[in-house]
Amino acid sequence: MKREYLTTSPLQTKKIGKNLAKSLLKRSSSKRTLVLGLVGDLGGGKTTFLQGFAKGLGIKKRILSPTFIIIRRIKNFYHVDCYRIQKPKELLSLGFEEIINKPSNIVAVEWADKVKSILPNHTVWFSFSFVDKNKRKIVLKLKDGR
Repeated sequence: MKREYLTTSPLQTKKIGKNLAKSLLKRSSSKRTLVLGLVGDLGGGKTTFLQGFAKGLGIKKRILSPTFIIIRRIKNFYHVDCYRIQKPKELLSLGFEEIINKPSNIVAVEWADKVKSILPNHTVWFSFSFVDKNKRKIVLKLKDGR
């Protein structure tokens, strides 16, 4: 399944994130971790989207980019930023494999293309791109049967 969304403001991007969190949770299997892979340019809306996504999960705490700490955890929601990661092995050394193998966890990975080789096959992929100065396109790719 593939869906495309156009947003013209950070508020719209957050709203899409919030709605998709609720939708994906309904579709999610309790037997495996919900893993999101986010890719796109710097400033493309990935963190803004995750702020809305976290709200959709019921998280009230403000979501900040974990660029310098790499992994930020709020309850069972893990926000991972691979911008500074050079090799997937670096993320594994931080306990990432354990995180993605606990079915109650929800894991969102920004710059996921850098660690694609260690992400599960059931990862839900989001691509963020600039349409123009104020408009962003978000493409969701979800494997059928999930």
